[in-house]
Amino acid sequence: MTQLVRRLRLWGLVWTLLVVGGSMVLGRLELAQQREAFDTNARIAHRLLSQRVVQHDAILATLALLTVPGATSHPEQRLPAVYPQILSIERRDGTTPWPDARLLALDTESRQLGRAVLADVQLERGRYGLLLGAQPSSYLVQIDIHRMVPWTEWPMVPESSPVRLTLGHGPQTMVLQSGPASNSRWGWEFSVRKTLAAESQALDLVAHRHVAWTELPWGWMLGWAALVSLSLQAAQALLRQRQEARRAEELLRLGQVARLNTLGELAAGMAHELNQPLTAILANTQAASRLLAEDEPDLAPIRQAMSQAVAQARRASEVVGRLRRVVEQPAPDSTLHAVTLQEVVRKALYLLEPEFQRCQLTPSVEAPLAAIVVWAEPVALDQIIHNLLMNALQAMERTPAAERALRLTLCSVNGQGVLTVQDSGAGFPAEVLPRIFEPFFSTREGGLGLGLSLCETLTSSMGGALSARNHATGGAELILSVPLAATAEQLV
Repeated sequence: MTQLVRRLRLWGLVWTLLVVGGSMVLGRLELAQQREAFDTNARIAHRLLSQRVVQHDAILATLALLTVPGATSHPEQRLPAVYPQILSIERRDGTTPWPDARLLALDTESRQLGRAVLADVQLERGRYGLLLGAQPSSYLVQIDIHRMVPWTEWPMVPESSPVRLTLGHGPQTMVLQSGPASNSRWGWEFSVRKTLAAESQALDLVAHRHVAWTELPWGWMLGWAALVSLSLQAAQALLRQRQEARRAEELLRLGQVARLNTLGELAAGMAHELNQPLTAILANTQAASRLLAEDEPDLAPIRQAMSQAVAQARRASEVVGRLRRVVEQPAPDSTLHAVTLQEVVRKALYLLEPEFQRCQLTPSVEAPLAAIVVWAEPVALDQIIHNLLMNALQAMERTPAAERALRLTLCSVNGQGVLTVQDSGAGFPAEVLPRIFEPFFSTREGGLGLGLSLCETLTSSMGGALSARNHATGGAELILSVPLAATAEQLV
C-alpha cells in the first residue's frame, strides 16, 4: 500500500467520523426538540381536558346544593344551552328511585363516595354519563366527548398534527386526534399516558408520536457534510503548504551540505591532480640547478632564478596540501551516531515525492519490520541516499513512464545495514562500470562526475561500502552497506 493511499484512507476515515458524529448530534438535537414539543403538547391537552372534567364535577355539585326540596321547576334543563358538551341531564328526587337497577347501584356508590361516578360509558360513540347521588335530588349528565374538547385552545392542529391522541377507559377507546398513518417500523416512538385530573372521571389520555427517518434534519446533515469536506480540504491544503515549505527547507539544507561536500571533493581532486606536476616541476628544477652548478660561466643569476622557482614550487605544493587538509572529511569518530536506516529512507522518499510525481513513478520499498540501526553520520547518510535516488531518476529519464520502476530493498547482512536501489533504466555500459566512482567521470552531459564519487567517499569515511552492478533483468543496482550499531551503549 503506497503512502498516498494510506493518506487518502486516513482522511476518508476522519471525514467519515466527523460527518457521522456531527449527523448523530444533529439527529439527537432534532429528536430532543421533537420530544420536547410532544411532551409540551401532551401536557397542554391533558390540562385542558382535566379542566373540563373538573368543571363537570363543579356543575353537578352546584346543582345538588341549589336544589330546593319539593320544587317543581327544572332549571338544570337549561344547562345544555350553556355547556354544549352536555347532551342531556336527568334528575331523580329522593322519593323517585332510578328505574335501572345499575343506576340505582351507582347512586348508592356515589352517595358513599361523596362524589360523582361514571355511568354508561360509551367511548366508541364518543359519550359517557356522570351520576351524582345526593339529597334531596340526584343527577345524571350525558357528556359529548368531542364537544368537551376545547378545540379553540387546542395546542395542535388535529388534521395535520403527527401526534395521535386517544381517551381510554378499560378496554374502550376513543380517538381524539388520529395523527398520520404510518406502517414503518423504523424510527423513534414517543408515548405518554395520563389520567384526567378528576377522580370521578378517570379517563386515560394517551398520546403517541412516531418520528420517521424522513423527519431527521437531512438538509442540515448534508450541509454539515459539505462544511466538513471544505474544512478538511482547507486543512489538507494548509498541511500540504507546510509540508512543501519543510521539504524545501530540508532540500535547501541538504543542497548546501552537498555543495560543501562537492567543493571538498573538487578541492581534493584538484590537489591530487596538481600535486604530481608540482612534484615534477620541483624535481626538474632541482636537477637543472645541480647541472647548472657544474658550469664555469657565471651562472649565479640562473641559480638564483632556479632557486626561486624551487621555492615557489615548494610554496605551491604547501598551499595545495594546506587546501587539501582544510577540505578533508572530518574524523568519523566524532560525527557517527546510531541512525535507523528505514527512517532515513522514508525521509529521502518524502523529500523527493514531487520528483516521483513528476516522473509518474511510485517507488516500492521492501524492509523488515524490525528497525535496522546503523552507525553513521546522519547528514552524510541523508546525502548519500538522496544522491542515489536522484541518479536512479536521472537514469530513467528516457524510459517510458509506464516502464519506470524504482525498488528499494533494506536488510541486514553480516553486521552491515544494506540498502539496494534498483532502477529500470538502461543500466551501466560494460566499459563504464569500472569507472563510475572516479572523480570527474560522468556519462551525463553537463555532469561534474562528482556525485557517486562523493557518495563513495562519504560511505568509506563511515566504514561502509558502495558498489554498483547491472541487474539481470535490466537496469542498474547500487548497493550501500553501512555498519550496524553493535552495542546498546552506542544507541544514544
